[in-house]
Amino acid sequence: MTKILVIRFSSIGDIVLTTPVIRCLKSQIENVELHILTKQQYSLLFESNPNVDKIHKWGKENKEVIKALKTERFDYIIDLHNNIRTKKIKSILKSKSYSFPKLNVQKWLYVNFKWNNMPDIHIVDRYFEAVKPLSIENDQQGLDFFLPKKDEVDLSGQFGTTDIVSVAIGAQFATKKLPVSKMVEVLSTIETQVVLLGGKEDHDDAEEIIKSSNSNIINACGALNLNQSASVVKQSKVLLTHDTGLMHIAAAFKTPIVSVWGNTVPEFGMYPYVPQNDDLYSIHEVEGLACRPCSKIGFQKCPKKHFNCMNQQNVEEIVKSIESHLS
Repeated sequence: MTKILVIRFSSIGDIVLTTPVIRCLKSQIENVELHILTKQQYSLLFESNPNVDKIHKWGKENKEVIKALKTERFDYIIDLHNNIRTKKIKSILKSKSYSFPKLNVQKWLYVNFKWNNMPDIHIVDRYFEAVKPLSIENDQQGLDFFLPKKDEVDLSGQFGTTDIVSVAIGAQFATKKLPVSKMVEVLSTIETQVVLLGGKEDHDDAEEIIKSSNSNIINACGALNLNQSASVVKQSKVLLTHDTGLMHIAAAFKTPIVSVWGNTVPEFGMYPYVPQNDDLYSIHEVEGLACRPCSKIGFQKCPKKHFNCMNQQNVEEIVKSIESHLS
């Protein structure tokens, strides 16, 4: 038996983007046992994945985690996080390890000097560089997201209809989100039932959107867990989203995606991954801004104070993209 440890600590979208590698390792290596090392709060993303045999949770008792990992005696470690912490773990475990090109220098040059030397390669395909030495090939089947039955949402029972436009209004950083006023402009023209998805921290913004909009909108922010939100996305006609984890979950379900980009750029390689199905998603960004990208992650406020990357978004084009999936 071949025993392999795959490392990816966070976050939602990045973990979903590892699923093709995990699937191909499982299907292309005979008699393989696949282990995952991830942060405790993200372990649920692997729990329903049939390709994963064991999950090791990185949290408070990490000495015990390392001790448990040592006893496994892995044949290989596939490092899909590639940072100082994973390098330390690999040095302790002493198994043969492989990683992927993180392109930190290229990202730094793009953010700080606007020199775009990023290769036109999606991060999923960069992840596959880590398993090339094991003769693993991309099966081009896209992303996976496995829903436990207990979290499947009955759209008719929950929202009174199965004809849904989902909107992921949140994001980890404010500079990745449309302002509430701009979101109101977009949603005021949508006649189909709209469901706003997000965490408890997005609830107040959702209420403000509803108060200012003429559309038929339901606020589900904070009312659903991640898997339940994913279930809604799976059944939706289309998802309107920022550069977020739900965008990648939608790609796994082949749900049409209308993505709106602020301070981050698709050139970083983390746009929706739907091989041979590019018509399933659209990208909306304000091109030609001298300040963009201002970060590879994001900020809580626009460093330039004008927030042109979102304030100048073309509302009509966003609406047109949404409606193209409703006809």
